[in-house]
Amino acid sequence: MKRKITLKHIARELEVSISTVSKALKNSAEISDDTKQKVQAFAKLYNYRPNNLAISLKSRRTNNIGVIIPDIVHYFFTTVFRGIEQYSKKHGYNVIACVSDESLEKEIVNMEMLANGSVDGFIMALSAETQKTKDFDHLRQIKDLEIPLVLFDRITDEVECDKVLINDKEAAFTAVRKFIDNGRKRIALITTEDYFSVSQGREAGYRQAHESCGLAIDEDLILRLSFRDLDEGDINAFFDARDVDAVLCVNEIFAAHSMNLVQQKGVKVPEEMEFIGFTDGILSKYAKPGLTSMAQHGFKMGEIAAKMLIDRVESNLGEEEEPYRTEIIKSTLVERGSTLNTIPAKLV
Repeated sequence: MKRKITLKHIARELEVSISTVSKALKNSAEISDDTKQKVQAFAKLYNYRPNNLAISLKSRRTNNIGVIIPDIVHYFFTTVFRGIEQYSKKHGYNVIACVSDESLEKEIVNMEMLANGSVDGFIMALSAETQKTKDFDHLRQIKDLEIPLVLFDRITDEVECDKVLINDKEAAFTAVRKFIDNGRKRIALITTEDYFSVSQGREAGYRQAHESCGLAIDEDLILRLSFRDLDEGDINAFFDARDVDAVLCVNEIFAAHSMNLVQQKGVKVPEEMEFIGFTDGILSKYAKPGLTSMAQHGFKMGEIAAKMLIDRVESNLGEEEEPYRTEIIKSTLVERGSTLNTIPAKLV
């Protein structure tokens, strides 16, 4: 019995792109006759059947949007989802939500589950494993099937599609300049593994702010934590062994937890050590003291992502497709009790 194959299998076996396979099966004039014959013969040999999603989406509209988020623990992703849902509902669309749980396999399963004609397009933030492995074949296949895709927050430049995010580098730069304006010189960064696109941007801003003020970067003041398991021992050891007077954290979970631990050691916040985190969610508002945050405006991001997708779905495209867009939302500094009150830092 012949195995069930996909465009990806054919592309891998014949050492061509998925796009080439897709076009060859459609007898596209862009593909040489020799390649078309090879692809079509291989597809016939293994009894290839096209994904019914492409046919379904071309024949009818569902007015459903598939949304895939990495987790539901982080306040940010829930606010983005609410923005997507509210905008979509106002414009006559329903939202079907799935959680990848930071797994590439689950991300693919979620897309395949919805890839049965039940959605008009996808909005998603990439899972940790997807960014770590840089395996984007499932996204390319969706694009080859001409299904609209919008990536938000966690994105990749390797897949051309509409995207919406904040300027992570600029936001981190603003946060660190706030510390520097307050006279801080031993500024720590608590971040995740560096394969996350958002972590890369925020670390770049952290470094740029130091360089812009002539401060040397002490690599020993950068702590990388697992995104899954917050190790209290690692955080304690980090602060026990280092002289730190300010801390930038890539999310509010790291910030609130770290601030609590140093206060248990008798450190006064913000007099002796200041903290800034990202997100500006519930933890930031109710931490003691309140956590100064770089607001990511998740609800607005969700609204923009939904608008981008719906516009793409509903546009009557001619031969020339509208160019893909990347919308960048400006993060804002929300000051609370974890930093000293000064005039907000300005970019230089």
